[in-house]
Amino acid sequence: MRYTVAEAAKAIGKSKPTILRAIRRGQISATRDDAGAFRIEPAELHRVFPSLEPDADHDPAEDTTRRDDLRQRLAVAEARLAETQEAVRTRDDVIRDLRARLDTATAQLGEAWQQVRLLTDRTIPPRRRWWHWGA
Repeated sequence: MRYTVAEAAKAIGKSKPTILRAIRRGQISATRDDAGAFRIEPAELHRVFPSLEPDADHDPAEDTTRRDDLRQRLAVAEARLAETQEAVRTRDDVIRDLRARLDTATAQLGEAWQQVRLLTDRTIPPRRRWWHWGA
């Protein structure tokens, strides 16, 4: 059963000019009948435009199965997301702790370095020559 332009427009919920533009652009192919009207194969029309009519071969039980499968996959994804968020929180806590330890160690090292500078004499005595010129 081939569609006329009007039937094709009704089948996809579009206007007749939309169908004619698609034919003119080459998006869908159509043949002309003896009267000169376009005839469009349903497979060709629905290749470009989705059908508004419910699919006769469609099984509602399959939708329920798909929905259950999607719910299960969503639950798994949410569990993975929760695990990842917990790992990120743990990592952030470790980083915060290490930064605090580094700050403490840097402060302690700074104090110790000041004490070492005070205790050591950093002046270098002048070099004595073993040969005195002109003396």
